[in-house]
Amino acid sequence: MSQFHLYKNADKATQRTYPFLLDIQSNLLSELRTTVVIPLMPNRLAGNHTISRLNPVIQFKNEKFIVMTQALAGIDRSVLGETAGDLSPHRSEVIAAIDFVLLGI
Repeated sequence: MSQFHLYKNADKATQRTYPFLLDIQSNLLSELRTTVVIPLMPNRLAGNHTISRLNPVIQFKNEKFIVMTQALAGIDRSVLGETAGDLSPHRSEVIAAIDFVLLGI
């Protein structure tokens, strides 16, 4: 498991709204059973209810997704689905959104 890797959401109850989970936890903590993720929502479902600094838009597989930073959560690694991709090129946008939700900066 690597930081900024994207995983398919294996939870049938939430996977329509949040098809992907972005692992944001440091690789230094990869031995922990849990990890911190941010769900991604398809842009078509988000409407105008986003804050640009809090919810960066990321293009993945020809579709736009909203990073729902305010919904970050700790989950058991065993519930992560298949690896879907690497979003490390968007690291600075994601870190800025995390700073905004936690520190207001």
